[in-house]
Amino acid sequence: MVSSEYERRIAARFAIFDQDGNGYIDREDFYGAAKALLGEFAVAARSDKGQALYGGAEAFWQGMAGIADRDGDQRITREEFVGGAVKRLRDNPDRFAEIARPFLHAALDIADTDGDGAATLEEVTRVLTCLGAPEDVAHRAAGALDADEDGKVAETEVVPAFARYFTVPE
Repeated sequence: MVSSEYERRIAARFAIFDQDGNGYIDREDFYGAAKALLGEFAVAARSDKGQALYGGAEAFWQGMAGIADRDGDQRITREEFVGGAVKRLRDNPDRFAEIARPFLHAALDIADTDGDGAATLEEVTRVLTCLGAPEDVAHRAAGALDADEDGKVAETEVVPAFARYFTVPE
């Protein structure tokens, strides 16, 4: 049985996806996140990186909708999010990682301003702040993502951590 504490913590993470605060998650929330990231890093939407980010946002939305949009209305309510996360993702965080991977890969590529395949902690902090995290939280999270403590965050570090954050209540 899933605890109500677990459900409460997963529900609190709903707001991260509900970028516009309208009470549900939809495609526009994912596109809004992509647009904000492109603006933050001054990357054109029509560039290869911009198109990859929008493609990743669409893939992420489709994956989330497939997992959580129980009534098929192309909107995920808080209850659907909790139900989807609890019933489908808790026992399989790798599935969540795979649906998030295209977006996370493209976001890291945009943040990686020197093109070395990883983003600095400052760049990751900018991404997280742009997506709505308070700056102090974003800074701490960026540091926690740097598992090998090299001062950079690579896809191999961020994808599993992202999946754990949304599927494990601790």
